[in-house]
Amino acid sequence: MKKSYIIIGAIVAVVLILVVCVASSYNGMLIQEQEVDTAWGNVESQYQRRKDLIPNLERTVKAYTKHEGETYIAVTKARSAALTAQEEAAAAGQQGAPADDQQMQRYMDAQDNARRALDIYVNAVKEAYPDLKSSQNFADFQAQLEGTENRIQVAREAYNSKVKDYNIAVRRFPGVLISGMMGFQKRSMFQAEAGAQRAPQVFEE
Repeated sequence: MKKSYIIIGAIVAVVLILVVCVASSYNGMLIQEQEVDTAWGNVESQYQRRKDLIPNLERTVKAYTKHEGETYIAVTKARSAALTAQEEAAAAGQQGAPADDQQMQRYMDAQDNARRALDIYVNAVKEAYPDLKSSQNFADFQAQLEGTENRIQVAREAYNSKVKDYNIAVRRFPGVLISGMMGFQKRSMFQAEAGAQRAPQVFEE
């Protein structure tokens, strides 16, 4: 009889240990998943910051020029294209952090298109109004844009760091035994782009 109690006690102890291990792994992965989502939110925030700079440049241009000639119309078209590209990039990230590499690539492509469109807009302003570079407002815009591009890169690096930790947690033992059953899937990282190590130079002399 005593031997049966020992066996039952041992089984109960093993089950409790397994429950504790599963709960600990689940809670750890849940926390890391939330950290990934928070880091993604920070990335989106910096992209939104870049988008919000477009109206700032528009106000600067309007304050500098007092006519509605063909030059200003061309600049306005460039601004419209930049805003459209930024909206498309924002829409690509509305579902939260990409769930796979294909979604990540689509998001990166959309943001790259948005950055190029903004560069075209800024250069259109520069070519249309070369004297505008001496404006303090324009200088402030330049500093804000370059600073924002750097912030985007920092946010992307922070996101990749969180994704790396999360991916290790869901793929290593014992987390790998329960990650699939609990819906924890590997997340995709940002991939380095050509020239991504520095902010784009859109104000060449």
